[in-house]
Amino acid sequence: MISEKAATALATIGTVCWCVQLIPQIIFNYRQKDCEGLPPLMMLLWVISGIPFAIYFMVTKGNIILQIQPHLFMVFCGVSYVQSLYYPPVQLDRRKICASVAAIVLVDIGMEIGFTLWLRPLYARGVHWPSLIFGILASVLLGLGLVPPYFELAKRQGRVVGINFVFLFVDSLGAWLSIASVIVGNMDTMGIILYSIVAALELGIFASHFVWCCRFKWFGNGTGLQDQEVQLHNSEKAESFNEEVVDQTYEVTNNK
Repeated sequence: MISEKAATALATIGTVCWCVQLIPQIIFNYRQKDCEGLPPLMMLLWVISGIPFAIYFMVTKGNIILQIQPHLFMVFCGVSYVQSLYYPPVQLDRRKICASVAAIVLVDIGMEIGFTLWLRPLYARGVHWPSLIFGILASVLLGLGLVPPYFELAKRQGRVVGINFVFLFVDSLGAWLSIASVIVGNMDTMGIILYSIVAALELGIFASHFVWCCRFKWFGNGTGLQDQEVQLHNSEKAESFNEEVVDQTYEVTNNK
């Protein structure tokens, strides 16, 4: 360990970033009343990733900041997840949203209590591989959570829609500060991997939008941008029309 005080300070600042990083996204969603471009699957995977994330740091007895961090992360991801289900284009029924959230909370509580009580004594005796499994699982889920936005980018030739850049910046900053805290602290390799995945994939989202701006907004003639918007609009209209046809067919079938 290089410096416990430096590690705690960096982890604290990183946690502050990860406490507030989703607030701009939540406010953005609320004002827009639309979550087009923000995949619900992204937030769901992030919420779920917080469970093994929390178990890993609680079992390994990371500093208190690192133990609090995943729980705060889950809370804000949960709020954004609910918004992505409630607002267009998903607009899921409220009862289904409540049932989904309740199921996640119950699973989280059960897993955290059960696995922490079971694995802490094993970890204290030098058996580290069970906790390592949770660290790897958290890493995989975190990475997978940032994959759905790339499909949204592909739909729009790299353009970022529905994701707030202040959220991305603060989230990335929190990841880099957390990486630094682990490096100067106990040099936990799994902790470095956890945060590096987030930082790298979010950097890719920034880069994608930058390339899009260069191609269509700053140095293009705007024709590609207009064509892209028209194509996306027509696609959305087609999807809406198909949904209406299905609903009407369902109603006619029931009436018979």
